[in-house]
Amino acid sequence: MIKVDGIHKSFGKVRALRGVSFDAPDGKITGLLGPNGAGKSTTLRVLYTVLKPDVGSASIDGADVVTDSLSARQKIGALPHGAGLYPHLTARENIAYYANLCGIDKSEVDDRVAAIIRLLEIEEFSDRRTKGFSQGQRTKVSLARALVHDPQNVILDEPTNGLDVMATRSLRRLILKLKDAGRCILFSSHVMQEVAALCDDICIIASGQVAIDGSVDSIRERTGQDDLEEAFVAAIQMVGGE
Repeated sequence: MIKVDGIHKSFGKVRALRGVSFDAPDGKITGLLGPNGAGKSTTLRVLYTVLKPDVGSASIDGADVVTDSLSARQKIGALPHGAGLYPHLTARENIAYYANLCGIDKSEVDDRVAAIIRLLEIEEFSDRRTKGFSQGQRTKVSLARALVHDPQNVILDEPTNGLDVMATRSLRRLILKLKDAGRCILFSSHVMQEVAALCDDICIIASGQVAIDGSVDSIRERTGQDDLEEAFVAAIQMVGGE
């Protein structure tokens, strides 16, 4: 479970986050939405343990991201937006390298890597260097790295960006499998169709604040909008967003 409690973060005079709070429980897909500049990326970087909040706290399965950052990192699998791969390593080597960084016992690395390659159905290109991979292939390998240590909590930042229809469908099936296995999934996206298809709960951030959060149905009801995109716009307007 991911918990965010009243986090504030400023960069000079820019107040990026102003008391953001939400929970992302196990066994659900929680959508983190907002317009550009709303504070989504800053929130995710706090959860990745890359940034420290000025005020407030966040935790991953009880591990505080500031005071127990190593434990928090071990409990998440993260797919940041635009995550890079080492181009001169094969897909398998990229995944194995990350498995070693995560502290997986050397005797288990090969089996772990082989298992995640099968799960993501990337056998066809697993032993090719990643230089020249398509966007879909890069995304799948990046996701394999994020999952190789079998994390309970998975953070996905715009995972379908640049994917074709078939790759998107394949990734959607995988995300639903992770949910069914009881994982906590935090899903950030600008694609309302994806959000409507995948998310159980949604937290919409605007101007560094939580504009609204709750189940998809409750957000539609509270904003008086049947269409999720219209509900998104209405929620942003509640806090004076554009």
